[in-house]
Amino acid sequence: MEFKAPVESYSGNVREVTLGRGAKALKIGGENALPFHSFDEGSVPNPPRFALEVLDTEPEGWPESVLGLYKDVVSDPVKWAKKCLTYGADMICLRLLSTDPAGKDASPEAAAAMAKKVAEAITVPLIVYGSGDEKKDAVVLPKVAEACSGENLLLGPAVKENYEEIAKAAQQHGHAIIAQSPLDINLMKELNIKLCKTFPPDRIMIDPLSSALGYGMEYSFTIMERTKQTGVIFKDGMTQMPIIADLANECWKTKEAKANKVQGMLWEAITAVSLLLAGANIVVVRHPETLKQVKELLKQR
Repeated sequence: MEFKAPVESYSGNVREVTLGRGAKALKIGGENALPFHSFDEGSVPNPPRFALEVLDTEPEGWPESVLGLYKDVVSDPVKWAKKCLTYGADMICLRLLSTDPAGKDASPEAAAAMAKKVAEAITVPLIVYGSGDEKKDAVVLPKVAEACSGENLLLGPAVKENYEEIAKAAQQHGHAIIAQSPLDINLMKELNIKLCKTFPPDRIMIDPLSSALGYGMEYSFTIMERTKQTGVIFKDGMTQMPIIADLANECWKTKEAKANKVQGMLWEAITAVSLLLAGANIVVVRHPETLKQVKELLKQR
């Protein structure tokens, strides 16, 4: 008797979010199957996308195995972003670390001007993360939204303390936002419910926070997996947004990743593949070799 593998089908689907505009627009999400279950169980119209990160200030604490690749461009975010494109990045993730009040405390206007320069210089969509300081991001990201009006950036993080200011500016100037919650699916849904009262759900991506291999990655995996399953299987509208796994910094600050070049790249690559299996739609990495290796792996599936 011929064996017939059981096939599941699901009634829910992940919302499709478009980032960028014109020729550089990319669609994210849209699947109605679980990660890598497109075999007869549903469709995955848009593959996972990969972003390389760019800092608006020179990096501190980066191992030479990574810093050496960018040493000639770290003082110029525009050149840095362009170099990332030569490595095959689908997107650029610009981190406005200079705005951190505990650091350089750069002005929102200066950060917005830099974001605009980078957005205009690249041919792919741009992700812009603030410094992570809730009060400062509430001022910086609206300025970025205004300066880059119409570019359809992905702005974040929007958290419970500042989502109103960021969402209002993003909606006014035509951008998508990253809703970030601290590894808790109930807090995630609570934030998305609040956002969706005034902001279009098809312009929201979820950042549940990403941990590195050996440093709580399995908890990140569980949250992403539950989010994807709840949206696709049970049609929960507040978990049907695409997921971004921002794992680069979490990986490269570990002592294991800093130990040597090969181990660092593998540490980041294993984390990336794991979170893709959990349901990530965008993965932010630091090492170009990670990008290359994970993309090659996905081609073989």
